[in-house]
Amino acid sequence: MRPSNRQADELRRVSIERAVSLHAEGSCLIKFGNTHVLCTATLEERVPPWLKGQGRGWVTAEYSMLPRATLERTRREVTRGSPSGRTHEIQRLIGRALRAVVDLEKLGERQITIDCDVIQADGGTRTASITGAWVALSDCIGWMKVRDMVKDGVLTDQVAAISCGLYKGTPVLDLDYAEDSNADADANFVMTGNGGIVEIQGTAETSPFSHENFEALMGLAQKGIGELLQLQKLTIS
Repeated sequence: MRPSNRQADELRRVSIERAVSLHAEGSCLIKFGNTHVLCTATLEERVPPWLKGQGRGWVTAEYSMLPRATLERTRREVTRGSPSGRTHEIQRLIGRALRAVVDLEKLGERQITIDCDVIQADGGTRTASITGAWVALSDCIGWMKVRDMVKDGVLTDQVAAISCGLYKGTPVLDLDYAEDSNADADANFVMTGNGGIVEIQGTAETSPFSHENFEALMGLAQKGIGELLQLQKLTIS
């Protein structure tokens, strides 16, 4: 039995609320159970210096966790002088996931920055961030289209992410903290709407896991991401 009493292939309750920021060109509040992430998209009429004059844009991301998003207070990274290695890794993952479904030439010489701020953490913050970031990005591009700044085709597909793992020897979908902290193995899957794989991150926490177990986790991920993609569609429709 899972700590949450969910079935092995059952997501936590997921909700996405759009337009939660007054000033951002795109935004949403996404909840994977008790993991809550605020995602905002900011449009800037500039690109990084190394992209100037190349006729294409850029999509990037920043990720942070509020001090009391966790059980005990975590110091703000700004007070430590620089983001942690974990933060760098997660925000680069979010950026890669989003750029996989954006035609940067059609975006033009502009940059969209997605900020993912974890309000409350209970496992799966990076997967919730990616799934919500796509909704914020979609709304930002829609904001641009209304103002004739871009044409159709900038956003080429959806992208979403989910975690899976081996908990007490059983493959399970969408780990919360109670499972993640005691898992035999865990993995994060990032996939597009057409089934393309953007990234898979998998780690054995105890003994190595088998190819058969990996296939079981992959099957769970495909099912869970399929449900998230449908929710994204319903949210932006």
